[in-house]
Amino acid sequence: MPEQRFKCFCSYDGTAFKGWQSQLGGGTLQDAIEDRLFKIFGKKIRVHASGRTDAGVHALEQVFHFDAEWRHPARSLMLALKSGLPEGLVLSRVVKADGGFHARYSAVGKRYAYNIFEGDAPAHLARYFWSVGDRRLDIEKMNEAASKLLGEHDFTAFSANRGGGSKDNPVKTLYKLSVRRRGKKVRIETEGSGYMYKMVRLIAGALFDVGTGRLAPEEIGEILESKSRSNKFQAAPAKGLFLERVFYKRPSPRSK
Repeated sequence: MPEQRFKCFCSYDGTAFKGWQSQLGGGTLQDAIEDRLFKIFGKKIRVHASGRTDAGVHALEQVFHFDAEWRHPARSLMLALKSGLPEGLVLSRVVKADGGFHARYSAVGKRYAYNIFEGDAPAHLARYFWSVGDRRLDIEKMNEAASKLLGEHDFTAFSANRGGGSKDNPVKTLYKLSVRRRGKKVRIETEGSGYMYKMVRLIAGALFDVGTGRLAPEEIGEILESKSRSNKFQAAPAKGLFLERVFYKRPSPRSK
């Protein structure tokens, strides 16, 4: 029988994993999923995700796909796959997809959130927040700075070199970038067409420096326009970052 493409949705606590992308020695999310697929199908099956998350980064919704021969309903494949996954990785849905679908290249946007805790986060939250001690952030100034990053720009100044000779297109569009406080919790939320390597963590680090007064809001615009990575700010820690949603175009209705 011909292979079928399967579109899968999962969430994970990234604390114990070495990031998404497979690597020698294992320990990544991709390795865990591919190991389970090998046990089911008896052969190596490669999975392709919407994007790579770094070690310690979490996801409420990551999307990946793979091709395989499966004679049963997609739900039975989901049950077989999820039963052997490690703690901290949860498969929520498996559906059949058109052969033209690609988890990464079919995506039209993503939503990320970054969590900051003013003070010391309690034990059950500590792995999901960047605890910043007694510093109180100026949310108004952070939003003023965030507004300078909205729209289509070259985000080279807010990206890191992944290595390996790969180079992403630095021109991205941010549709949303906002900062809000609820009690001691500060949430930075962004939606965009795509993101460079470490882009959200670098934006969060820069906005944090604005919130503490280390950088002025107008400096964010100047840094953006420089199109050059500088040491004026550093990336925020991985543990506060969540991939929340991956957006895809709705399929066109079939004509009758």
